[in-house]
Amino acid sequence: MADSFDLVVIGAGPGGYECAIKAAQLGLSVAVVEKRDRLGGTCLNVGCIPSKALLHASELFHEAGSSFEGMGIEVGKPKLNIKQFLAFKDEAVDGNTKGVEFLFKKNKIEWVKGEGSIAAPGKVKVGERTLDAKNIVIATGSDVAQLPGVEIDEKTVVSSTGAIALDKVPGKLLVIGGGVIGLELGSVWGRLGAEVTVVEFLDNILPGMDGEVVKTFTRTLKKQGFSFKLGTKVTKVEKQKSGLKVTVEPAKGGDAETLDADVVLVSIGRVAYTEGLGLDKAGVKTDKRGRVEVDPSFRTNVDGIYAIGDCIAGPMLAHKAMEEGVALAERLAGHYGAVNYDVIPGVVYTSPEVASVGRTEEQLKEAGIEYNAGKFPFTANGRAKANKTTDGFVKILADKKTDRILGVHIIGVGAGEMIAQAVTAMEFSSSSEDVARMCIAHPTMSEAIKEAALAVTGLPIHM
Repeated sequence: MADSFDLVVIGAGPGGYECAIKAAQLGLSVAVVEKRDRLGGTCLNVGCIPSKALLHASELFHEAGSSFEGMGIEVGKPKLNIKQFLAFKDEAVDGNTKGVEFLFKKNKIEWVKGEGSIAAPGKVKVGERTLDAKNIVIATGSDVAQLPGVEIDEKTVVSSTGAIALDKVPGKLLVIGGGVIGLELGSVWGRLGAEVTVVEFLDNILPGMDGEVVKTFTRTLKKQGFSFKLGTKVTKVEKQKSGLKVTVEPAKGGDAETLDADVVLVSIGRVAYTEGLGLDKAGVKTDKRGRVEVDPSFRTNVDGIYAIGDCIAGPMLAHKAMEEGVALAERLAGHYGAVNYDVIPGVVYTSPEVASVGRTEEQLKEAGIEYNAGKFPFTANGRAKANKTTDGFVKILADKKTDRILGVHIIGVGAGEMIAQAVTAMEFSSSSEDVARMCIAHPTMSEAIKEAALAVTGLPIHM
């Protein structure tokens, strides 16, 4: 095996493996250092992929028990086989991680197994082996943010990692944090019968999302059985002989109360993971939050060392890391590569889904940008009415002077797929009129996007 490479990537998550593959496709010799037994990082192993498998299976379980009879499908009350339920998730992980391993072999990328550290500029040490690299990319991702005083044991007090591997449905699940991860995993176990309570420090769930979407989504989750304690903080989690006692109090001060729980999910966010990299020794600067500091070209302050993904500033999203990895690989190979940070979508994979790209109304108002808003509800969409999936709406925000689309926000079944149409439009600087003049297949949920675009000027067809 060679010990000299054009590029050494530390971390084989979505950002790292896409950077490696693109660089190899462009003719660079590439090695990837990964300490896990499988490629794919958090996303493929214990994050995006397994959680989506569980969301899919739990949604079908819920549908079978609540909606099938109304469609004339008589199957009786569904019964959960938790062992097979988790095996279904594991199959998804196995298939995806083996797929990345195949792509490494196809593109002649060497997987160096072990924990890597930067010994010096141009040198990565993995065990007893030292790799010489013209360029080093730090793609080590992120780790679960810890709540002071609350110890995660991945059994009764769990992170997202433990929450996708529970061996039984908890009677009461208390979720600390009203962000994407907590709401998704709360949905999984809630559909299977758990009583779900979400404790969120802020006054609303999904901070940073469009306010109108958040209000509608909160109401929808309440109808599904979620309980919310907003503007509330957890101060203590105590293990009892049977279950847990969780002490909470108002975030702004007030009387404390105690809640019972069988499982507590800590999902207050994630933090950059750079442990063991030797950044101090290499002279690589990090910010106050422990993220690697980079310039717009992903360069650190040390020549030949770059960083991408969750370990640098920006939204902690797999697809953001992927775009950065590809753009960086293109630059290192002498091509043009860039990421449009204004058009990075975000999706909450609950049912209904929430999807967003671009700016919210709150952000536009804060920036003093005048805009027009067009909104179309799924209650007026033919496919949604036929399928009884009428919860939610599409909202399009367009510049008042130029009509250029500035943001699109969707809550509804399939929103995560529909948002791609909005991303495409915004990448090409489309106006709301451009979208309004597109021919969309009928009957589809996506017609609501066209109608919302028509509504920007107040002229939707079906309202």
